[in-house]
Amino acid sequence: MQKKRILFLGETYRADAITWINGLKEFGDFEIVTWELKSKSNGLGRVARILELIKAFTTIRSIAKTSKVDMIIAERTTSYGFLAALSGVTPIAIAQQGITDLWPENSITYPFKKIIQRYAFKKATLIHAWGPVMAKHMKASKVDMSKVMILPKGINLSFFEFQNNSDESILNAIVTRTLQQEYKHEVILNAFGILKQKNIPFQLTIVGDGVLLENLKKQAIALQIENEVYFTGRVNNTDLPKLLQKSNFYISMPTTEGVSASLFEAMACGCFPIVTDLPGNRSWIKHKENGILVPSENYTKLASEMEWAFQNHNVRQKSIVTNRKFVEENANYEKNMKKIADAYHQLIATKHT
Repeated sequence: MQKKRILFLGETYRADAITWINGLKEFGDFEIVTWELKSKSNGLGRVARILELIKAFTTIRSIAKTSKVDMIIAERTTSYGFLAALSGVTPIAIAQQGITDLWPENSITYPFKKIIQRYAFKKATLIHAWGPVMAKHMKASKVDMSKVMILPKGINLSFFEFQNNSDESILNAIVTRTLQQEYKHEVILNAFGILKQKNIPFQLTIVGDGVLLENLKKQAIALQIENEVYFTGRVNNTDLPKLLQKSNFYISMPTTEGVSASLFEAMACGCFPIVTDLPGNRSWIKHKENGILVPSENYTKLASEMEWAFQNHNVRQKSIVTNRKFVEENANYEKNMKKIADAYHQLIATKHT
C-alpha cells in the first residue's frame, strides 16, 4: 500500500519541526515532503525574502502537484500557515507556535498579521494548539473550536528518563535554553550571584550555544561565580538527558513562552522547575505545588525563590514525582504523535470519500 504523502511548510532545522516530522513518519507511516524559505529575514536578505514570498504561492502549488501530496501542514499561522491556506491544497493543518503568533505587538505589521492569521484560521481543516494558552487566543479570535486540537507533541519518555537526584547538599541547577536575549540568562546569573553572597552552595550548568556566550562568561567572572558556572557549549541530543538527570533544579526565565518542550524534558528527568510567571507556564506549573513561578526579569525574587526551594526538600521531592506522572499522562510523544497522525489519516480518508 502506497504511503500517504504530506507537504510540510516550515523551518526544518528547528527541533520543534523535527519532532513533528519524525513523529508523523514513525507513528503515521507518512512520507514527508518539505519546503521552506531560504532567504534571511534581516539585512540585505530581506529583499530576497520578499521576492521569494511573492513566488512562494506558485512554488508550493507546483511542489504539491508534482509530489502528489495528500495533505499540507504548516507551522506559524502568520507565515507558513498563511501560505498553506493560499495553496489550494486540502486538507490543511496549521500550528500556532506562540501564544498568539502576532509578535511583536507594537510592530507596524501587527494589523496585517491579524488579517492573514484570520484567513489561515478560516481555511484550515485542523488547527494545532500545542497548549491551552494557545487555544485561549484562538477562542478570543472567534476560531471554530471544533477544528482545534489541543495537544502538545510531547517528548520521548524513554529518552528523557526519570532520575531522583536527592542530593540536599548542593543546589545543582541547569538551563537549557538557547543563549539569546529573549531567554534572559543574565537575570539567572545575577540571581546566582546573590546565592554566592549568601554562601548557598550551587553548581549551574548552562547548556547550548548562542550570540551571548562570551558576554555571559564575562558576567559570571564579574559576579565571581565563574568556578560554579559551567558553559557546555553545543551538546549532542544524547547528552542532554544525562545533564538533566544530574541536576535537581531547572531554571528558565524567558520574557515570552508558548509550550516549552525544554520544560517537559526537565520535568520528565526529575528537575524541580523554576520558571517565568507567564500564561504558557501556568498551564503546567502551579506555584509552590509542582514548581515555582517568578515575575519576569526579577533576579532578586528568583534568588529568594531558589533559596526557598533549596531549603524545602520535601516540597521538591513530592513535586518531581508528580511532574513525571504529569508528563507521562499529558506529554508522551508516542501517544500524542499517534493521535495527531491518526487525525491526519482520518482527514485524508474523508477527503477521498
